[in-house]
Amino acid sequence: MRKQIIFFAVSVLLLISGCTSFYQLINISPSAKLKKINFSNTEANPTYHFYYSDTLNNNYLRELRQSYKLDSMTDHIGNEFEKIKIILDWAHLRWEHNGSNNPSKPDALTILKEAQIGKKFRCVEYGIVTSSALNSIGITARVLGIKTRDVEIVKYGAGHVVSEVYSTDFNKWVFMDPQFNVIPVLNGEPLNSVEFQDAIVNRRNNLKLINRHGNVPTKDFDNYINWVAKYLFYFDVLFDQRIGNEPNYKDINGMTKITLVPVGEKEPKIFQRHSKINYSFYTNSLNDFYRRPK
Repeated sequence: MRKQIIFFAVSVLLLISGCTSFYQLINISPSAKLKKINFSNTEANPTYHFYYSDTLNNNYLRELRQSYKLDSMTDHIGNEFEKIKIILDWAHLRWEHNGSNNPSKPDALTILKEAQIGKKFRCVEYGIVTSSALNSIGITARVLGIKTRDVEIVKYGAGHVVSEVYSTDFNKWVFMDPQFNVIPVLNGEPLNSVEFQDAIVNRRNNLKLINRHGNVPTKDFDNYINWVAKYLFYFDVLFDQRIGNEPNYKDINGMTKITLVPVGEKEPKIFQRHSKINYSFYTNSLNDFYRRPK
């Protein structure tokens, strides 16, 4: 009993002093403390393959594109990156965020139809809709999971879902968060998720967040960076990113995802104390994770 009283007293003092959050202290919510991380550039593992939709002949994507007039929004735009920002902004405005509401089915058309009658959804659904919409206009995108370094031990808030889009203008994958309508840019070049984390830790003064309307205001920039930084530690994507009713969902030797893990860090096997991560390969290699889509 005495130990419990001492623990509570210390926790209160730490909370009052601002040294740490009480909820972080007892592993309820993730730690906001940042850590410098590194990844390897070892040769890509030939076992891993990623699968993307045929954007020209996919009936589901055609229905999505035509139903929401995505082609008329973007066809007159000559710059691919501007098209990306237009779709990001469009997806961001479809509904207001609700972190505890799920759609009846996890696909873009269902989510959008239910949003039209007033339903609100999570970050997951923003990622799905944005990635699907971009694919529907011929720009390859994927849903990206990002997780905190204490993903195994915290009870809530250990993960967030965003999108990454492959920009042929910049010949690279680009991070985008449709829930917040932001793309990170450093010295004029958009960043992938790993580069984004590095810029926050090492080059924050030169970092910007942009969207269709220009630079994100300083206050919103600071709020978002301070919130999202803790999630940029572990990164995972599905091998099969195909959208719609394409048959024969593919895995790699029984695994559906690949998780990018910083060099020297633990491979997470549990999500938020209880959910087993038994569906993912692990890699430290950027060449495994950031392959050019075929």
